[in-house]
Amino acid sequence: MGKDNNSWKYRHFFWSSWAIQNTWNYERQMNMGYLYGMAPILDEIYKDNAPETIEMKKEAYHRHMQLFNCTPQTTSLVMGITAAMEEAYAENPDEVQPESIANIKTSLMGPLSGIGDSFFQGTVRIIAFGLGISFAKQGNILGPILAMIISFIPSFLVTYYGGKIGYKEGAKSIDKLLKGGLMDQVFYVTSVAGLFVIGGMIVNLIGLTTPLTFGENFVLQDTLDTIMPGILPLLSTLLMFWLTKKKVNTLLILAIIIISGILLSYFGILA
Repeated sequence: MGKDNNSWKYRHFFWSSWAIQNTWNYERQMNMGYLYGMAPILDEIYKDNAPETIEMKKEAYHRHMQLFNCTPQTTSLVMGITAAMEEAYAENPDEVQPESIANIKTSLMGPLSGIGDSFFQGTVRIIAFGLGISFAKQGNILGPILAMIISFIPSFLVTYYGGKIGYKEGAKSIDKLLKGGLMDQVFYVTSVAGLFVIGGMIVNLIGLTTPLTFGENFVLQDTLDTIMPGILPLLSTLLMFWLTKKKVNTLLILAIIIISGILLSYFGILA
């Protein structure tokens, strides 16, 4: 068997995924860490200094600075898939839609976060430290060592081979899609899935309600829930989206959120 020339990519996916939270931020969460994982791939794809190549490279960098949030161990799988898609786009820019790359990321990060958090945080960590504590209570040095080993092994395997499988299978899948002419359908499906994920994130991450009541029986929040559950988080998100589209500075938007939140909460309008 010949040497796999892509082994350096798998190693980079691995280390980048483990370090992805080092640059976590409130605006776009793990986006900078994700771009760090993709940057060497993009640098290899767009090597020459032709103006059109430089422009495509800038667009690719910008594409991976979008919001991203996923369990670190499962992030390597997404990196592998999107790396394969970036290479396919560079080779066939007329057939591969760059928007589908962002949509694939959006549609995968939700399900993989649910699976990853449940497995690594809700299962492996509990088993590992449960066994570790039982040894540590007896004064056995194996307690912390065992806890770290049990936690490390599945994390290592999933992170390393996730990136490898994502890249290899992603490349094969893209090739099949291009030959079968199914890229438009995939683009549509991933767009819809991405919208569903973002919609679910709005309801779960924005806990916006109103305590206003009128008289003894009229509770405004109950009335709003009958019209559309989560309508206040939705309206606030649409307002932020509108401000973003108007090119309002991000720091100003954050200031508006903080100040209006404090004032509306102080006067009992929002909770």
